[in-house]
Amino acid sequence: MNLWKIKLSQLRALLAVADQGNFSEAALTLGVNQSTISHAIATLEEELGVVLFHRGRHGAQLTPVGDHITAHARQIQTSLEGILTAANQEKGLQGGTVRIAAFRSIATHVLPGAIARLHRRHPHIQITLTEVDEVHQLKQLLIQGQVDVCVAETLEGEDFETQPILEDEYIALLPPNSGLRDAQLTLTDLRTYPLITSSHGSCADRIQGHLAQMQPALTPRYRIRHDSSITGMVQQGLGIAIMPRLAAEPIPEGVRVCRLPFHLARPIGASRLRASLAPPAVYALLDALQVAVPSDPALDSALDSVSDSAAAPMP
Repeated sequence: MNLWKIKLSQLRALLAVADQGNFSEAALTLGVNQSTISHAIATLEEELGVVLFHRGRHGAQLTPVGDHITAHARQIQTSLEGILTAANQEKGLQGGTVRIAAFRSIATHVLPGAIARLHRRHPHIQITLTEVDEVHQLKQLLIQGQVDVCVAETLEGEDFETQPILEDEYIALLPPNSGLRDAQLTLTDLRTYPLITSSHGSCADRIQGHLAQMQPALTPRYRIRHDSSITGMVQQGLGIAIMPRLAAEPIPEGVRVCRLPFHLARPIGASRLRASLAPPAVYALLDALQVAVPSDPALDSALDSVSDSAAAPMP
């Protein structure tokens, strides 16, 4: 017997009759007439050389060999479903759009590399990017179905599922005339100069919460909303800023970078709505985001060594 003479239509008929217990119900299930089912089963039995069903007034019952062959037919059905799933997934990766919401710092320093990796693998996937400032805005965009994934600080709550990406360490930015030579700040340094921090969102809460726990507590002199305004204040010699590393970049000319006397970081991840059915393109983006974000060599060098030449102390 030639294996390839067995037709998928015959196996579909076999499974339908086995499930329904008679030829007429099987025909209704497959949307064909009963003679088509009878012919498919008869030709399959002829090609296999065995009887698959006992036919009688009470319908069609599998013979022992028919039951064994039906089990193999179900395995073939499962394999065919896998083929269709793989094909549909690939078609989903040949087009479509992934809608992303992100903080500016993430959109600037993390997403471009991930999107480039995504397009090298799947060049037909389209990307839309919305920049927002607040975590509650990210949550709202996801819940309302306006975006597929948010790449920012980890979203808290059982409604969200997050894939961790990196820990964005907080650093200190020093004015050009600070006079500090060491790349590692001390608590005394922080108490000596005016502090500049963010005025909004989880970043402000995180910094303020940490400073409030110190003995005595530290209070920022300036609370500024936008990252570029904070770095501009530092460049003008108005104080030391505490900022997430990615938010601080690009570092203005003359501004020095130091490590804080304590560890503080914000968790960055790709979050999506747990109950949503994400298209294949979203999972392709998540895979692209798995690659570690490279550090900035210039910033690393600045952290390793602040210039040995000290200017006049800041007034």
